[in-house]
Amino acid sequence: MAEADIGMAGLGVMGASLALNMERNGFTVAVWDREAKWVDDFAKTRAAGKDIIAAKEAKAFVQSLKPPRRIMMMVKAGAPVDWTIEQFKPFLEAGDTLIDGGNSFYQDTARREAALAGEGLRFIGTGVSGGEYGALYGPSLMPGGSREAYENIRPVWESIAAKTADGACTTYVGPSGAGHFVKMVHNGIEYGLMQAIAEAYDIMRRLLKMEAAELADTFAEWNTGVLESYLLEITAKVLRVRDKETNQPLVDLILDQAGQKGTGKWTTDAALELGVATPTINAAVEARIISALKEERVRASRVIEMRGARSDETKRDDLMAAVHDALYASFICAYAQGFNLIRAASDEYKWDVNLSEISRIWKGGCIIRAALLDEIKTAYGRDARLANLLLDEKFNAGIKQAQTGWRKCLSAAMDEGVPVGVMAASLAYFDSYRAATLPQNLTQAQRDFFGAHTYVRTDKPEQGAIHTNWEELQS
Repeated sequence: MAEADIGMAGLGVMGASLALNMERNGFTVAVWDREAKWVDDFAKTRAAGKDIIAAKEAKAFVQSLKPPRRIMMMVKAGAPVDWTIEQFKPFLEAGDTLIDGGNSFYQDTARREAALAGEGLRFIGTGVSGGEYGALYGPSLMPGGSREAYENIRPVWESIAAKTADGACTTYVGPSGAGHFVKMVHNGIEYGLMQAIAEAYDIMRRLLKMEAAELADTFAEWNTGVLESYLLEITAKVLRVRDKETNQPLVDLILDQAGQKGTGKWTTDAALELGVATPTINAAVEARIISALKEERVRASRVIEMRGARSDETKRDDLMAAVHDALYASFICAYAQGFNLIRAASDEYKWDVNLSEISRIWKGGCIIRAALLDEIKTAYGRDARLANLLLDEKFNAGIKQAQTGWRKCLSAAMDEGVPVGVMAASLAYFDSYRAATLPQNLTQAQRDFFGAHTYVRTDKPEQGAIHTNWEELQS
């Protein structure tokens, strides 16, 4: 008998947590996993006594769902998604909706939606942010697909999503792969914010010799102002944890090699394809890549001596204030670049993504939630086609005030050989964007010299693209 309101396929950490979230919000949930043991274990433990139907076979799982059926898949991106879809297809009917909640590549989502539409089935690619806790108690959800498919899942999504004063942290993002694209960019911004915090931490521990406990207090204090964010909150908490065996700060015992699952790289790839500058995000991806070269870095530290002009001793309070300002400005740049990328993709693919709405649903539940998102929502509410957050009155004033400290922070870090790739890339982005003239006039001359790529004269733009025989003129 069909009794379940929605199905959850995949009982890993996120799938199991989302299933429990759905059940707690009044929905009967059917669960399935390719590993029958996982189904048994879940049914006997976390799902015991709850309104959850366990199924070990795909047919029984699908048949337990009320039509039109809604099945959410929380499986590894790539081939496993296609494999899982094939398990259910023989038992589905026209109008049923499949939902991919993993970090799938947005073009794969577009492909799947088009293919399933041809068979009368609906498909949603939904971003899910918030980690295990968010999945269990309220994530930020970014669904993309047909409007009809979204309306089919909307009651569930609005019930299980995080809530803020502005409502449930979910919205219809747009058609096709829009949902997964927005989640991909969310992760790219996340890379940038995390690396900026890591650089602030590194400057203060190296230049000011601050220990973990003092750094925790500093980040906790900063988290009460303009930098208020989930990532700063957990940074302070991480820095306070001590290892039970050694009583040392646990963070000091962690190998300095950062992992990544590919969404950051996808963001930089998409930015290059769409012609959007995202240097803050790119630098964060590159920082993780170079962190993986641990043995090489250790060897290089013994061979390559740091020589340069050392800065005069900076007053402690002044440098800490400068680091705060550099972190704030870098945060703004990360968000600005991410939102510009979403707008460019929306224009390219005709998605009609509402940037004010995206900032609204990121205010709760998700990893990059921050006080800044209130101002971002307001900025795009005032001007939906705002070219760049740096041009908004509020952000323009904030970054203008932070400029002096930003530059002072980077100067001190570079003089002492502390790598600040994200903060420096953010400043270069800011300086390039605000520059009325850039040195690319020379670049165009070089391109025309060796490849006859042409250029436009500033004093005679009406001539259009022209070419010069540079060798002849030189002689």
